[in-house]
Parts: sequence; structure tokens; C-alpha cells
Amino acid sequence: MAADMRLPIIRKPVSILDSGSNRRDLVVPGDVITTDTGFMRGHGTYVDDEKLTASVAGEVQRVDKLICVRPLKTRFNGEVGDVVVGRITEVQQKRWKVETNSRLDSVLLLSSVNLPGGELRRRSAEDELTMREYLQEGDLISAEVQSVFSDGALSLHTRSLKYGKLGQGVLVQLSPSLVKRQKTHFHNLPCGASIILGNNGYVWLYPTPGQQEEEAGGFYTSLEPVNLSDREVISRLRNCLLALAAHKVFLYDTSVLYCYESSLQHQVKDILKPEVMEEIVMLTQQKLLEQEG
Repeated sequence: MAADMRLPIIRKPVSILDSGSNRRDLVVPGDVITTDTGFMRGHGTYVDDEKLTASVAGEVQRVDKLICVRPLKTRFNGEVGDVVVGRITEVQQKRWKVETNSRLDSVLLLSSVNLPGGELRRRSAEDELTMREYLQEGDLISAEVQSVFSDGALSLHTRSLKYGKLGQGVLVQLSPSLVKRQKTHFHNLPCGASIILGNNGYVWLYPTPGQQEEEAGGFYTSLEPVNLSDREVISRLRNCLLALAAHKVFLYDTSVLYCYESSLQHQVKDILKPEVMEEIVMLTQQKLLEQEG
């Protein structure tokens, strides 16, 4: 029987620059944020004896006179324009229910998707009968938040060609608070794979596609076998994402790419070993600090 034994080794220390000036204000429930009565109370706070107090553990955010606390670990609270990756859970009348890591299932209306071929017309009863030919239970999709209902449920749309049904790849489920908000969440990495960083904490890794037919309308999925080198790259990226998430490092294209480069000296299966994971993440943090500084 094969056994994996690891002995302690002396690792060279990696110096991380003092980032005290960039330290965020972190609070736990019961911490007094401010005693100034001129501030407005936001999410994650309450007033106790004329003191603004935190009700959740997280980061204090100030916008003018409004103070709120962003939880470090929470369900996804979507905003209009957020990019999400979700899974179809139910097909209903003129709509699909989508699981997006939020408190309630999101809704994708039949009128909010592109028809195959990119036709622009009103949806008919025939379209409603063929909904399962577009998307069925278990399918993964990428979409954008179109609006938020009064109960907090999200309404999605896939009207752009960059959104739609997802083909072959790997889904990684992480905390939504670790995904950094950017102008674009679709990245073609130079290592040969592409990544969709969903604001809801669902990250999709897949081989960088060639030219896609626009007539597919977002429903085309390639079922050709993925070669071994692409599978190894995707597996390495997946382990890098788990390593960054375990050490609470923000996830965006630069941090993922630096982590991938730092892991190349190790085998894919070794990345998730605690000592290797710590070394890779420290090298990544050092590269990020050098880039900022």
C-alpha cells in the first residue's frame, strides 16, 4: 500500500512588506464603530446607547456619512450588473429557477434569453414548449443580474453573446466576499485556460475556446474531448483557487495568474498540501505587493 510521508523542511523565509497603512477596519459583533451621531446606520450595524455598533463580523465601509459592515462570510447579495454563474434547478412557466448561492433562487425569464439564431421577436407558446431544448435542470449558465425583486430574489438575463450555457469545464465554489469586483469577470489567461469569476463565488474554469458561431445565441456547447495538457492547466488553476481562498486572498485575474506561476515548480497534486499551499500563497502575496508598490 502506497503511503505519502512528509518530513519537516527548512523553508526560506519570504518577506512580506508591512501593509499596516493599507489595513482595513475589521470588527466583530459588539464592537463600537463610532460614537459620532452624525453618521447614518447601514447594513450590519445597530445603535446601542447612542453608539454605532457592529452586528456582524466583517469590514467597515464608509460612503460619505453612511457606515455599513460587509460580512466576511455570507450568502451572495446581488446587485444590478453583477456577473453570476448558476445552475438551473427547475423549469417553470416562462421562466427558469437558478441556484446562484444567494438566499433565494434566482429567476431567468424566457424573455431575458437570446433565441438560437439571435432572432428578435416576441416569445410564443411554441418557445415555451421547447424551453427544455434551450436549458434544462442541471445545466450551468453564466448570466448578469438585471434587477432585484422586493424580497431579495434576483432576476437574471443572458442577452449578450458572452453569457449563456456553459460547456465543458470545472466549477469551483468559493465565498462571494473573496471575489474582487472588476469591470470584466471574463478572462482568457495566457496559460491556455479561461476563467469566469462570478460575483456569487462560483468560478468557472474551461479551455480557451476558438471561434464560436454567433448563430448559436449562447446555447452552443462544445463536446469535443479536452486534451491532457488543458486538463492539467485547469486542474492546477482549480487547486490555486482553493489555496488562495484558504488564505483569504482576493480573487481576480492578476492574483490567480501569479499563484499559477508560483505553483509551476510543484506537481498539481502537491499544491493542496498545507506547507506547499502556504509557500505558494506567500510568493503570490509578495508579487502582488511588488506590483502595487
